[in-house]
This record gives sequence, C-alpha cells and structure tokens, in this order.
Amino acid sequence: MRRAVVFSAVLSVLLLFSAKSSLAQYGTSPLPGAPPAAQGNFAGSVPSKLVPGVLPLSLHDAIERGLKQNLGLLLSEQDLGAARGARWQQLSALLPNLDASSYIDGSEVDLAEFGFSFKFPPSLGIKFPSVVGPFAYFDSRAYVTQSIFDWQAINNAHAASQSVKAAQATYKDARDLVILAVGYTYLQAIADLARIETATAQVQTAQTLFNQASDQVKAGTSPAIDSLRAQVEYKTRQQGLIQAKNDFAIQKLALARVIGLAPGQEFDLTDKSPYQPFAGLSIDEALKRAYESRSDYQAALANERASEFSSRAAHAGYLPSLSFSADYGLAGNYSNLTSHGVFDVRGTLTIPIFQGNRVHGDVLEADARLKQSRDELENLHAQIDADVRTALLNVESAEEEVAVAQSNIDLADQTLAQSQDRFRAGVTDTVEVVQAQEAVATAHENYIASLYRDNYAKISLARALGLAEVGVNEYFKGK
Repeated sequence: MRRAVVFSAVLSVLLLFSAKSSLAQYGTSPLPGAPPAAQGNFAGSVPSKLVPGVLPLSLHDAIERGLKQNLGLLLSEQDLGAARGARWQQLSALLPNLDASSYIDGSEVDLAEFGFSFKFPPSLGIKFPSVVGPFAYFDSRAYVTQSIFDWQAINNAHAASQSVKAAQATYKDARDLVILAVGYTYLQAIADLARIETATAQVQTAQTLFNQASDQVKAGTSPAIDSLRAQVEYKTRQQGLIQAKNDFAIQKLALARVIGLAPGQEFDLTDKSPYQPFAGLSIDEALKRAYESRSDYQAALANERASEFSSRAAHAGYLPSLSFSADYGLAGNYSNLTSHGVFDVRGTLTIPIFQGNRVHGDVLEADARLKQSRDELENLHAQIDADVRTALLNVESAEEEVAVAQSNIDLADQTLAQSQDRFRAGVTDTVEVVQAQEAVATAHENYIASLYRDNYAKISLARALGLAEVGVNEYFKGK
C-alpha cells in the first residue's frame, strides 16, 4: 500500500512538471522569426481614419490597406520622386536654358575715380568735365544658353535615368516586402486565434475530466490524487488560454501598425487558417521566373548601369566641352526712350588643363562605386538562387507537415476518447487521460504551427519569385 502511495505521488510530481513544460511550450511560438520586411519602416505605417464599429478584415483587405498606408512603401515612393527630381537636374545641363531680364540704370560717373584726368591746355579754352551725368539708360534682353557637347553632362544624365529605373524597381520590390510583412503578421494573428480556439476546447475537456474525477473521489471509487492531477491539468489549460488571448491581442496591434489602421480601431479577422494545396514547380523554372521578375534584381541591374555611366562621366572630366550662348534685346536712353536692337552670340570651347586632381578623385570614387555595385549584383544573384531553393524546400516540407499533423490530430483524439472511456469505466486513473490530453494539445499546436509555416512558406516563395501580389491571389483565395 505504501509503495502504491509513493508511486502515485511520483507520478503526480512528474505530471506537474509535464504540465509546466507544456505550458511553457504553449507560450513559446514555434513559428519562424519575423522577416526583415516585418521590421524597420515596413513594420510602421501612416494611420488611416477611425472607422466606427468593428471592421471585418480579410488577408486581401489587409494587404490592400498595407499597400496604401505602410510606411516603408510610402518612403520608397518618395525616394522615387527624389530620383526623378535628380534626373531633371542632370538633364538641365543638356537642355536649352532661356532667361529674360530688363533693367533701368541712372548714373553719374566721376571720371577721376577711374583714373581719367585728361586736361586741355588753358590756351585752348576747352574744359573737359570731371563728372559725367547724370544720365539714364535701359536694357531689356532674352538670353539662351545651350550645351553643344559635354560628355560629362551626357553621362550624368544617363546615370540619373538609370537611377530612376532603379528607384522604380525598388518601389515595386517594396510592394512585395509590404505583402510579405502583412502576410507574416496576418498569418501569425490567425495562428494565435486558432490557438485560442484549441485552448478553449482543451479547457473544456480538462474541466470535464476534473468534474468526473471529483465525482469519483466523492463516491470513493478513485483516490484523491486523481482529482488533484485533473485539477492541475485544468489550471494549466486555463493559463494556456490566458496566454493565447494575450498573444492574439498583441499580434493584432502589430497587424494594425503594419497596415495603417487607426489607433484603437476594432477589427475581426475573417480568414481562418487558409490552406491551398501547392502545385509543384521545378527549380529551373522557379529561378528563371525569379531573375525575370524580382524587382530588387532589376534595381541592382539599373544601379550597375547607373554606376557605369557615372564612371564614364568622371573620366569625361578630362575632355573639352563646347557650349553656345546668345542674347538679343533692346537698349537705349531712358530720358527720351530712344532704343535700338542689341545682341551677342558666342561659342565657347572649354579645355580642362589642371584642376588640382579633382577629376582624378572623381574617377577613383566613381570606379569604386562601380565595383561595389557589381559585387552587390553578383551577391544578389546568388542570394536569389538561395531564396528560391530555400522557399521551395520550405513549401514542400510544410505541405508534408500539414498532412502528418492533421493525421496526428485524429490519432490523438481517438487516444483521448479511449482514455476517457477507460477512466469512466474505472479501468485506469487520470494519469492516462491527462497524458492523452497533453498529446491532443501538442497535436493541435503542431498542426497550427505547420499550417502557419505552410502559408508563410508560400508567401515567401511568391516573394522569392518576385510575384508576391500574384502569388497571394493564387495561394489565398479568401476562406
């Protein structure tokens, strides 16, 4: 009898530690860490106006809002505007510049100030004035200047055009990053919501077991330790439910920040654990799509071309340039408003001879940036290969995990049902039932985690292919 009591006490202690371990596991998310897109500027937004009531929010609605309000995308849009402005600044050196100016001048000149002190002999009786004026005149002209040949300015303009293309590609890539960030936070939120649902069911199951154990203890058909074990399991599940609700509330705040909802906006997630079977894709086809569609790769190519033109522009600092300027207008005496046409036409050839090694410094800097852009392009080329292969592996693995996890839930549910029947029949004690409940909880947690990994792996694959918007529409049709 003593051995039985000791054995039961040991089992209770082990069960308690098992419950604590389960609770710790429940509070630790098995999901992958946040992608770079879900951090930094892409984790923030410009809030929209508050909508009265509770806002229904699907994954597609969240992405649409993110593409309008996400801070990372808005800043990228402004970077594109700045690149366009820089391009026009460079083009201004090649385009005609037309100005007009008019002025009226009233003057009185002391000739002695300019060193003029000519005097006629007194015998001639001629006196030359030392002060001329006052007199007034006006001049009104139009001026035009035009660069005829400036190899440096030409290459700078080409570089600026490539920079605009790079900014446009970067803006498109920012849209993919927003979709990745919104998808990550939304899927994380519905995973947390699924945990609340499973935790609620587990609390109800644990409470039923506790009630049954308590009744049997009162009836004298079970020892008191059975009731204690069931109570520990019940409290553990209650703690898990509290933690799940808190995690879900925090994740909703993160989602609201990413998509730009107004502070305090109430909303409900309408998509519940979407799942769409994945159609196979070969690695060669995936890589071909990625190199053709990845906006960050197109931006890197444009940056390399911009660096090449900048290098040519720097070397062109050693070359002469030719420009043309002309003006035409009216000038005359203001006092009687007499005027006549005036003009000036000039062609200027500028030959650099020595500029204090400034051009040499420009060349060194431009060549270094060109080498840097080429290295970054090669690195990105390899990174895209790794991204695509990793995404395909994750999708294939996650698809298999979902199938196994779903099967394991069915097995765990059957085990729990049989354990409960055995307990009600008095064949076993609560140890077996609690262990079966732990197995069910673990099976549901693994299913939620595998389903999240599968959905997130699909978004990651769409991002790796450079087709995030198309991929979301294909993989998540709204459920």
